[in-house]
Amino acid sequence: MRRVIQVLFVLIIIVLGYLIVESIMEPIRFNQEVKVREQSTINRLIDIRDAQKAYKDVYRRFTGSFDTLIDFLSVDSFSVTKAIGEIPEEWLEEFGLEEARAKAIKEGVISRETTKLSVKDSLFAAGYAIDSLRYVPFTENVTFDMESGEILTSSNLIVQVIEVSVLYDHLLNGMDEQLIVNYKDERMKMVGFEGVKFGSMEEGTLTGNWE
Repeated sequence: MRRVIQVLFVLIIIVLGYLIVESIMEPIRFNQEVKVREQSTINRLIDIRDAQKAYKDVYRRFTGSFDTLIDFLSVDSFSVTKAIGEIPEEWLEEFGLEEARAKAIKEGVISRETTKLSVKDSLFAAGYAIDSLRYVPFTENVTFDMESGEILTSSNLIVQVIEVSVLYDHLLNGMDEQLIVNYKDERMKMVGFEGVKFGSMEEGTLTGNWE
């Protein structure tokens, strides 16, 4: 009997030790996984933001549709103009840059060549899967919430606005529910939003809430 009690006592110590270690390690693993998921999401949001900037450069507004944005990246192109030739140094010294450039163009010393550059190729590395732009990393095809529009400022200026976001309920789905609740509360106090996003529908900003 004494032997049995000793064995049970050892087992209890082992179990308690495991539970103590696990209670310490679980939040650590949670934070590590959150960091990985957040960083991947931030990287994707930065890509979306770059694409939206390019879209606005062409169309003078943002788009709230991923179909439209992806089609723009796939089809549209930028016009890139480069100068061929060199302005003589003596002209620069005598006339200054602007007048010397105009003279050089007029006299054929330099010429301008305009080429088309794919928007996708100018923004992303070769092989970038632009169709994945809409999807939140580490989720089962959850798409980012994306909304665009315009607001009238106090100075009576019309400003184009956009907001792209994902809630932690989606981004951290499948992880410890209580730790998710705690993390959401913490982030809400810090940045006023229970998720990761850039932009705002209330003001003209493209800042991310991780910046």
